[in-house]
Amino acid sequence: MKLGQWIGLIALVLSLYILWQLREVLLLIFAAVVLATALNRLARSLQNLGMKRGFAVFLSVTIFFAGIIGFFWLIVPPFAQQFQELTLRVPQGFERFNSWIDEQITHLPEQLVTFIPDLNGLIAEAQPLFNRVLGNSFAFVSGSLVIVLNILLVLVLTGMFLANPSAYQKLFIRLFPSFYRRRVDGILSQCGISLERWVSGAFIAVFVVGLMSLLGLSVLGVKAALALAVLAGFMNLIPNLGPTMSVVPAMAIALLDSPWKPFAVLILYFFIQQAESNFITPVVMAHQVSLLPAVTLISQLFFVTFFGFLGLFLALPLTVVAKIWVQEVLVKDVLDEWTHNHNLDSELVMVSESPDINDTQDVEVTTNDE
Repeated sequence: MKLGQWIGLIALVLSLYILWQLREVLLLIFAAVVLATALNRLARSLQNLGMKRGFAVFLSVTIFFAGIIGFFWLIVPPFAQQFQELTLRVPQGFERFNSWIDEQITHLPEQLVTFIPDLNGLIAEAQPLFNRVLGNSFAFVSGSLVIVLNILLVLVLTGMFLANPSAYQKLFIRLFPSFYRRRVDGILSQCGISLERWVSGAFIAVFVVGLMSLLGLSVLGVKAALALAVLAGFMNLIPNLGPTMSVVPAMAIALLDSPWKPFAVLILYFFIQQAESNFITPVVMAHQVSLLPAVTLISQLFFVTFFGFLGLFLALPLTVVAKIWVQEVLVKDVLDEWTHNHNLDSELVMVSESPDINDTQDVEVTTNDE
């Protein structure tokens, strides 16, 4: 390799290392881009109704913050009350369960009693852990200063991107060579369209799942049904894992009423998840974005491994954008052109080595001279 090639390789490796060190910041910037894309779509819809751009953006941001405030207003107070009651009643439930086990063991033959594991010991060890998790879960989330600062950073960047999106797009395009800038502009336009489609499909799925959860929990008579339904809809933004995570607080609150209700809630969420994965998401997302289920799951595992919970939450939009860049840059601009140039070079070599074609060209030249 020549000196210039070595310098270019070293610069590329250093750039990748710097980007890797800044991966959390870049992920927050991408979260702001996704949020700005969603609000920009809403603002354009309001502009189509005859509003000016500035007022449409202001109204979109107002609707967004009203939704955030409403979300926490619906979720936090009922959950805090129910989980506080849960921490008091769960130990009583464990004691009743222990008494029921002891009563059942007394009716069993002595030969079978020796093979039964010490469930009382296991429950006694699990009870403090369960109480500690319930007591510290909300304190951990609410007391994390880093999470609050990250949210504020995302909101500030979202406002900046939303105020003048074209300026930031032009700034990003200028990072590429001049001959490739028009191509990058087209790729960014495709990414914006795909993100808008994903946002639309995701919110439709969130609304349907939340409505189904609200109806089911209301029929079962579970406390804080509205808060649990809103949480179930919001967690549906995380494919595959979100619905599983949302069933835990629903089962815990259902345990306050009767021992059988958690199992009924589990069955309800199972059917909702089946309907969402087999009917709602395929129908909605088929018209929005096309991603294979295995690709979605692999992307979740990849992003949660390297970026944590935020990577899990943004796995799907990240995969949508990455798919476009890979398809347009790597496949179309590199691999397809590479194959085309290789075939062209092979044809030129075959032409230059063919004696018949050379003789024909000589005859044509002689004829023209005559």
